Amino acid sequence: MTDFEQYKEHIEYTFNAFCKIVIRHAAIDESRRLKSAWEHEISFEYLTEEKFYPFSTEDVYFAEPEERPEYPVFICGQMIMLDNPQLAAALPRLPEQWRDMLYLRFYEYYTYQKISEIYGKNRTTISSYIKKSLRLLHEEMEVVSRE
Repeated sequence: MTDFEQYKEHIEYTFNAFCKIVIRHAAIDESRRLKSAWEHEISFEYLTEEKFYPFSTEDVYFAEPEERPEYPVFICGQMIMLDNPQLAAALPRLPEQWRDMLYLRFYEYYTYQKISEIYGKNRTTISSYIKKSLRLLHEEMEVVSRE
């Protein structure tokens, strides 16, 4: 046997030993993971016999929706029904023009340019009014929620 063949055989044995070690450690890790999962599982027998939980399902897609109160708010001559009581209480505290701009922007989906044409102001001014009104509305909602 030549030195090259001995070296090649040595490399092959070393690689095989490395693969065996890696596979053994992977098997140990997987068995530990399975053991941990089995320790945290609860059997169906325990749930039905010990805790008396019946096996059943309820289809929520066809269930009747629960009644949620709605709060009317008048903006731009329109009555809007809101389901958030803090928002419904905070909106009337804003200046009327700012409320109308919010309505046009978020309910009617007007652009800033279209709103600026309606009010005869610059587009950036309308944008700043809307940002200020949102900030003020957020502060008012916090005040209402604390009350």
